[in-house]
Amino acid sequence: MSRPIFEVIALTPQDAQAAESGGADRLELVTDMAADGLTPAVEDFARIRAAVDLPLRVMLRIRDGFAPGDLDELRARAAALRAEGAEEFVLGFLDADGAVDLAATAAVADAVAGCRWTFHRAIDHSADRAAVRAAVGALPGLDTYLTSGAPGGVDAGREVLAAELTKKGEPGYGQRILIGGGLRAEHVPGLRAAGFDAFHVGGAVRAGGWETPVDAAKVAEWRALIDG
Repeated sequence: MSRPIFEVIALTPQDAQAAESGGADRLELVTDMAADGLTPAVEDFARIRAAVDLPLRVMLRIRDGFAPGDLDELRARAAALRAEGAEEFVLGFLDADGAVDLAATAAVADAVAGCRWTFHRAIDHSADRAAVRAAVGALPGLDTYLTSGAPGGVDAGREVLAAELTKKGEPGYGQRILIGGGLRAEHVPGLRAAGFDAFHVGGAVRAGGWETPVDAAKVAEWRALIDG
């Protein structure tokens, strides 16, 4: 059995190096956590890629909330990042009613055709999770859902996550569940025992919130906890 995936949010090369040294498997690259994570500049991506050897999943999101905004800009950002060497992405869009914006999601997924990508926590804020999965599940490259099971985080969403795990392999449920959003260390043993094998943290590996860098020692503590 392969070891669980541990993904850490990185905003800077310093974050990335600390996450790598602490044992992270993969990084999610964003900027502007005040807006819950937007697309980083190409230059920032390039600096982080030069600093570490880890796989990097780059956020494609240009505005707060889950509406796509300017699709041409999103697709242009994706193209520029790909030209700089980005190979994995994070995306997902909802309409005003909380349904998946399939046209926008498919258009951006097409802009990263041939790349693997995560549908992020927009699923947790959607009106119908099952409908989101049914709509996007067959889009090329989608291999992961980043989810806490509920808008309020893992505490509120654990039963939903467990129910979705039991459907693994069914249409819309073939992708890996990457648990993130309100994830705390005390959740991990129970989630591991239930069969979950992928975890995502950001603020939990920083000493003082988003204004402080990733702490390699905290990453190592999480790595050991996840590995059990």
